[in-house]
Amino acid sequence: MTEATRHTPGAPCWVSLMVHGLDATQAFYGELFGWEFSPGPQQLGPYVRALLDGKEIAGIGQLPADRRLPVAWTPYLATDDVNSTAELLRCCGGTVGVGPLDAEDAGRLAIVTDPAGAVFGLWQAAAHRGTAAHGTHGTPVWNELLTTQTSSVAKFYQTVFGYELESVETPGHDHVTLRLAGRPVAALHGVGAALPRDRGTYWTTFFEVEDPDAAARQVAGLGGHVLKPPQESPHGRIATVADPEGAVFTVVRSNR
Repeated sequence: MTEATRHTPGAPCWVSLMVHGLDATQAFYGELFGWEFSPGPQQLGPYVRALLDGKEIAGIGQLPADRRLPVAWTPYLATDDVNSTAELLRCCGGTVGVGPLDAEDAGRLAIVTDPAGAVFGLWQAAAHRGTAAHGTHGTPVWNELLTTQTSSVAKFYQTVFGYELESVETPGHDHVTLRLAGRPVAALHGVGAALPRDRGTYWTTFFEVEDPDAAARQVAGLGGHVLKPPQESPHGRIATVADPEGAVFTVVRSNR
């Protein structure tokens, strides 16, 4: 397991999930990834941090009972000044839905959307730096935006976060890798009409696993769903799955 330090501005630094059944969700991911849990900041309601060997990996919060929002994993992008980033994001056609606000002494956050409607977070670290380890079973390894076409949002992300864009646009393949100082940190994937109409544009998180085939079977056994069976990909062997509340994510034995 590799320990993470300070995250470069623009790099994914944390992932969180807001659910209706917090206890049941902890049981699902605890079995699947071996996570344990400890209380986190409570400004937005009950919230826990997932741990591996005592290191913080991800967050899970409880939605208010009257909020029937889609359940989805949300990546947070690091920033040194969440207020300035949120204002630039507004100027570039994005929307700020929550914040900026302080999360106790952990840091400062905002929940935002890009011009195509994909939700993500901004995180200005203080006591909490973000995901504290990577490279082992149960840790987030990659984040990818699913959209109709990358050209509609690539300029937005480049302007707000200073990414270098590496585009691959050939018949049937529309993909942009987002790089910081030459290092790939995330990607945009245009899927055209294959984008589910009931979801719209959205970010998805890849979690490292030792065996994607076994993980997919375990997801199904724990009450989740296998959306795309295990297969080889440029990332490694992957499977797209959903937890019992419908949050979509990818399990991967990565090549990174």
